[in-house]
Formats: sequence, C-alpha cells, structure tokens
Amino acid sequence: MIHITDNAASKISSSMAKRGKGKGVRIGVKTTGCSGLAYVLEFVDQTSENQDAHPCGNYFVFINDKDKPYFEGMTVDYAKKGLNEGFEFINPNESNRCGCGESFNVA
Repeated sequence: MIHITDNAASKISSSMAKRGKGKGVRIGVKTTGCSGLAYVLEFVDQTSENQDAHPCGNYFVFINDKDKPYFEGMTVDYAKKGLNEGFEFINPNESNRCGCGESFNVA
C-alpha cells in the first residue's frame, strides 16, 4: 500500500527517539490549499480502531481508513535539497498540485 524509504524511516526513527514516547506516526490528508488536499504527518500516542498499523522498524505507520484511497502505491521519502529538507510524498494518484506544491488533488 505505502512504501517508506530508508531515508524517511531513519528520520522518523530519530524523531521518535528524540521525542522519547509514542507508538509511531500517522500519515493522512486534510482539506486545505488551492488544490484541495494536503499531506499530514503527525506523532501518534494513542491508537484508534479506524486505522491500519504498518510496522516499520521500531515504530508503526498509521493510516486512517478514510485516507487509504489516497495512498495506494505512494512512497514517502525524506530529502535534503539545498537549504531545504523534509518529507516528500510521491503519489501516483495525484492528478495535479498547486503551484507552490503544498496541496494536491486526485481524480
């Protein structure tokens, strides 16, 4: 369903270790921006029944049931480009992105 690259897994793992608590991270979407949706990555301390938990090293990646259709075949990477660094969401389901790259839409 979703692929986490070694770079992204390493960054998540180090962030979890610095935080010192939590079960993992949740990847989701929220309504925002010019194109309609934006990716969300947040720490998870409490689990709920309406999500899948995917083991990834010493933590879990959680995806809410309602967000699953957006993530089929998606890859999450972590990259440094010049002075910028962050998570990249490579999603074959995107039909377009806004000009600044912050929001997307699916057909």
